[in-house]
Amino acid sequence: MTKPRIVIVGAGFGGLAAAAGLERAAVDVTVVDRQNHHLFQPLLYQVATAGLSPADIAWPVRSLLRRQKNARVLMGEVTAVNPADKIVVVDGRPVPYDGLVLATGATHGYFGNDEWAAHAPGLKTLDDATAIRRRLLLAFERAEMTSDPEDCARLLTIVIVGGGPTGVELAGAIAELARRTLARDFRAIDPARTRVVLVEAGPRVLANFPESLSAYTARALARLGVELRLGQPVTRCDAGGVAIGEARLSSATVIWAAGVAASPAARWLGIASDRAGRVRVTDRLQPAGHEDIWIIGDTAFATNPGGVPQPGIAPVAKQQGAYVARAIRARFEGGAPPPPFVYRDRGLLATIGRTAAVIAWRRLRLRGWLAWWIWGAAHVYFLVSLRNRLIVVTQWLWAYLLWERGARLITGAADRRS
Repeated sequence: MTKPRIVIVGAGFGGLAAAAGLERAAVDVTVVDRQNHHLFQPLLYQVATAGLSPADIAWPVRSLLRRQKNARVLMGEVTAVNPADKIVVVDGRPVPYDGLVLATGATHGYFGNDEWAAHAPGLKTLDDATAIRRRLLLAFERAEMTSDPEDCARLLTIVIVGGGPTGVELAGAIAELARRTLARDFRAIDPARTRVVLVEAGPRVLANFPESLSAYTARALARLGVELRLGQPVTRCDAGGVAIGEARLSSATVIWAAGVAASPAARWLGIASDRAGRVRVTDRLQPAGHEDIWIIGDTAFATNPGGVPQPGIAPVAKQQGAYVARAIRARFEGGAPPPPFVYRDRGLLATIGRTAAVIAWRRLRLRGWLAWWIWGAAHVYFLVSLRNRLIVVTQWLWAYLLWERGARLITGAADRRS
């Protein structure tokens, strides 16, 4: 007898949680991803700022699922879904399904200004991280060679657009990289004079956190030398820098951390989406009218009772993936379906720099040194393998004791921007 075929598109937190939940189910699982690795995105900024190497925060998907006998992995890109015939098109080839889980995540969103992407890369993949690292390190190398003070100032001005956790963590890490790690590496320039400018269109950084923690974060960034431009949206971005309102800021390195756009799942299914491209799903994580499709993670617009949107963070995706696995088992093996999905809050965490972080969980508010240690322990715990945990702890300990970052390698195609 043929087993039900479950196709999971996306090997992120949600997709892998769904696959793991089906390990002992009487179904055949196919996991599709255009990359061959699972990526721990919360630490991606540390690759971009030379704190960790790419392999420290990624692991091959095939290795993660090698012991799951009912699972196989396909590396390919999904270009279409045919709900009527129950087919997913992967690199032009049809893959049939009886149940489909779309956990395809999100990419950078430029609020209708997609031409800015060439000048302000975002941070979602390992390629993004290594490209940003290359731009950062090349800026210092070129500043060392120039004799033009204005050109040197432009090269040593780094702009981060977006004051959410990614923007805050990037700003703090870049400030520490410039002022401490690189301080003695150059002769013609003083890296400590690097300007790190964090631009946020809203009135405060970390808008999803309580105001007291946002205020603490702003003070901590200021102590690191980060300039905050709050309540001022970026109105232009090009090869020479950015315009913040009407003011022009010359910069050779602009990093985008302001917005996201969901995967094309809504277009694949021919259904409506919100402004970010997310598909509105029911309280059972399904698009209306599709009983054999589940959508989770950044691709889904899901709400808790009362209409509160579920945040686009890893704990949400993991819980949704585990829930969908239970729902699939109930549907194809029989039994009562699980009750509607409700996200169980695991708190919000963000690090600002060395020994500074903020945590908000229910009524708990933590900041400073203790929050930083809890943040580190939580991130190490959620890494997918013991090898990664040991490597990351070792790298962090080395950096903590010596202010050294061992991943300061300029790799990949040369960036010829001057």
